[in-house]
Amino acid sequence: MFGRKNEPAAETTPQPAEPQVPVVGKGTPTPRRKDQEAARRRPLVPTDRKASRAAERQAAVEERQRVRRALETGDERNMPFRDRGPQKRFARDFVDARFNLGEYLMFAALAFVVISFIVPQAAAAQVFILGAFWIVFLLVFVDTFWLSRRLKRALQAKFGEVERGTVWYGSMRALQFRPLRLPKALAKRGQYPA
Repeated sequence: MFGRKNEPAAETTPQPAEPQVPVVGKGTPTPRRKDQEAARRRPLVPTDRKASRAAERQAAVEERQRVRRALETGDERNMPFRDRGPQKRFARDFVDARFNLGEYLMFAALAFVVISFIVPQAAAAQVFILGAFWIVFLLVFVDTFWLSRRLKRALQAKFGEVERGTVWYGSMRALQFRPLRLPKALAKRGQYPA
């Protein structure tokens, strides 16, 4: 009446064995606080200062080499923070695709200095030399101003909003001699970014 009935056992299908999961939690005794703190403890001042200094110096050299390679190849993950981002990349390519008068400002300044040493101070030619230098300087200023306006319009058209400092970044890049620019120029002249 009240008991189990003798029913035939339901046939069970063999189920695939589950992979053994290592026991996490209380599979081992909890480590004592004293032992854990001792494992994390490190001296404030390394015992071998000379080796520590050498290791720091080597790490700094490797970091500089990694950044230098990134600046030469265009790898943005390892570039300095000031050169990262799609807007900075666009600005670099925009400036590199264009002929800039500012690239040659330093050469012009050097030429004017050499010429002013050669020409006697009392000569009227000094006035013309100085005037020519100021005309070149003014042309570079107008060219850079024109570049900054065009760059700002292009950035707004592509990205909607211009990040702070991006136009200045592009303008200062335009004043550098093209082969010496870092990050290296990847865009050819006339190859404006889309």
